[in-house]
Amino acid sequence: MFLIDKPYVSPFLIKTIKTNNYKIVATNAAKTLIKDDSLNWITEEKAIATIKNKPQTPLYSNSENALAWIEEHLGDSELAQQIKILKDKVQFRELIKNLFPDFGFKKIKLEDIHKLSAQDVSYPFVIKPAVGFFSIGVHIVQNAADWEQAKSELKPEKLKSIFPKNVLDTTHFIIEEFIEGEEFAIDYYYDSEGNVVVLNVLHHIFSSGKDTSDRVYSTSKAIIAQYKTELEVFLTKIGKPLNLRSFPAHAEVRIDAQGTIVPIEINPMRFGGFCTTGDSLGVTLGFNSYQCFFENRKPDWDRLFKGKEDKTFSIVILDNSSGIAAEDVLSFDYDALTADFEKPVLVRKLDIMEYPVFGFVFTESSPANRGELDEVLVSDLREYIIER
Repeated sequence: MFLIDKPYVSPFLIKTIKTNNYKIVATNAAKTLIKDDSLNWITEEKAIATIKNKPQTPLYSNSENALAWIEEHLGDSELAQQIKILKDKVQFRELIKNLFPDFGFKKIKLEDIHKLSAQDVSYPFVIKPAVGFFSIGVHIVQNAADWEQAKSELKPEKLKSIFPKNVLDTTHFIIEEFIEGEEFAIDYYYDSEGNVVVLNVLHHIFSSGKDTSDRVYSTSKAIIAQYKTELEVFLTKIGKPLNLRSFPAHAEVRIDAQGTIVPIEINPMRFGGFCTTGDSLGVTLGFNSYQCFFENRKPDWDRLFKGKEDKTFSIVILDNSSGIAAEDVLSFDYDALTADFEKPVLVRKLDIMEYPVFGFVFTESSPANRGELDEVLVSDLREYIIER
């Protein structure tokens, strides 16, 4: 069963729902986004009854906006409680405290952040909304100068977004110690027995130690082979206290040089936001993560990457880091952008006035062209923007 909500649903996901005749809940939001009466629409009342009678019914949402629907209609269910704990980064840290007893963190109100002096914190640390999304309000603080800069950005007028409070709530923040290591994003699901099945592992590449942006995520057969088994074991342990079963999720973790895995967050009921990571291997290699979840299957990685063993598959997120206000953008030159990539498989164009990004590019790169990812990683994208 699919629970579709704003801000965005991809053509790939809609086609998946239609081709497989999956049930989709006929909410106002879903009907607004998808104008296709031939889908297997079911009423909200039937969906609620189904989940109450069979709590392990596979349920997937494209957007965390839909979590408000679950809270409204299934607020006393185990599912709603699982989601609430995973979405609140403070509650999540409390949940896994026994696995990481020495990990330091604390909760703080937005208005109290500016009362903290340089002497009240221990460097390095990360500060971010307790309920967050899309790296909004996230700052890596290495020293006193960084702290002053972060505080200047952490003001209500600078933290406005298109997302509802259950997705991004800047009322409270979490200050936690900085996790060393490389960052990875994982699409996966807990099967009916609570075991983890990994569907994708992507290296979240940063331009520097202070970078918190979501610009480039890359996967390959080598990346998945290196980390899949350890991640499945680790994430299964994380899910046990919450009794997660038939449950899709998107995790972000850091892995240090010794192979130690530390979770950053686990996002419930979905894969990567804006239908990105969930679609990525589908549009590039023909593998359908959504179908794999609903059919309780494991990927055949050797078959999937056959003939593409040395290729890197990336998602490039075209966030507006140019400094040019959205209202001053006349257009974005997608053709010029895609010309800078060896093999742009798909370009998804979005309206910067409606969304926080210009869109997404799904690419395939050979080892010799790794530099194209490094270049777009540090680009502010001004060269592709035509101003009014």
